[in-house]
Amino acid sequence: MIKDKKVRWVTRTGVLISLLVVLQAATLPFGNQFITGSVVNLMLIISVMTCGLATGATVAALSPILPTLLGFGPTWPLIPFIAAGNIGLVLAWHFIGNRDFGAKYASQVTALVSGAAVKFTVLYFGIVRIAAPHILGLPAQNPMAYLFSYPQIITASIGGAVAILILPLLKKAIASRQ
Repeated sequence: MIKDKKVRWVTRTGVLISLLVVLQAATLPFGNQFITGSVVNLMLIISVMTCGLATGATVAALSPILPTLLGFGPTWPLIPFIAAGNIGLVLAWHFIGNRDFGAKYASQVTALVSGAAVKFTVLYFGIVRIAAPHILGLPAQNPMAYLFSYPQIITASIGGAVAILILPLLKKAIASRQ
């Protein structure tokens, strides 16, 4: 029984990571951070909300690494910060998104807002304030400062809003298969 659980966990996590990388590659030609970022955040939320914290955190940590290995991801010095921001989003959804606040979607809306705020804060201070000037030697006003500032709130919010819409359907489909 334990071996079966581990196999299912590895399989589900692997499928979600693969799907995330494929979606990142598929949306890359659009050249629009709002599309790619929203899809990535949606996949992070789906991972944690359908398969649990271990899967969500694994997908979150690997999501910036695999595209970089494949040649279309962020530069290596930014990966720890991006992974930390992704994990922050996943933690917010895990600890808040499954709670019952009395209203049907109150916990998920709260997770959306708090997750977006956490991801923005980690990425803004980690990349814009620390990595860009001190590790990469970039001036304060650079394109990275834009990419890792307010668009992060927007993409995390879009991903969260879409997740709120489709999670009931996904959870129903998963429950019917078990």
